[in-house]
Amino acid sequence: MQGMKPNFEKVLKLKKIEEEIKRCEKCSLSKTRKLPVPGDGNVDAKVMLIGLGPGYHENLQGKPFVGKSGKFLDELLELGGVRREEVYITNVIKCYLPNNNPTQDQINLCSNYLDKQIELIKPRVILTLGNIATSYIFRKFNFKLEPMGKIHGKILQLSTLLLQAKIIPMYHPASALYDPGLKKSLRTDWESLKGVI
Repeated sequence: MQGMKPNFEKVLKLKKIEEEIKRCEKCSLSKTRKLPVPGDGNVDAKVMLIGLGPGYHENLQGKPFVGKSGKFLDELLELGGVRREEVYITNVIKCYLPNNNPTQDQINLCSNYLDKQIELIKPRVILTLGNIATSYIFRKFNFKLEPMGKIHGKILQLSTLLLQAKIIPMYHPASALYDPGLKKSLRTDWESLKGVI
């Protein structure tokens, strides 16, 4: 797989979605963002990571997970046996969320872009990072939602006409920055993914 050129048609379609996101003014977040953060990574990725939304540093750079939680995510990816350039990273919300607390309306308006990204990339593994991403994906695919403390690191099998994938809910890397006690749990979860992702 390494060294292969990405699927040109998929690249063009992904660019089109990214352009839609850059022009989006469906909610008030478009007025306070510096740069929208469509997503980043390999269009042919087998693994997709979905977070909540861009933070301060992501808003300035237009790329997901570039701040402190991004550095920790890089460490976690390594523990899982993958490199950042092999995966596709995106968020439910594509514009800066100053308080990390989107409204249901914002989720409903923005998740359309995430749905298109999933449909296009067709990942084999979807890692949901944190409660909002997990809640959205679980509801979308009719999985029973339980507290993160109960379901983190569990592998669920998704089988639809359009997508065959493993869904794996995980704590968000930023949660370990606020609660250092979660760091060990996150590292253990990611280590257990070696060979799965």
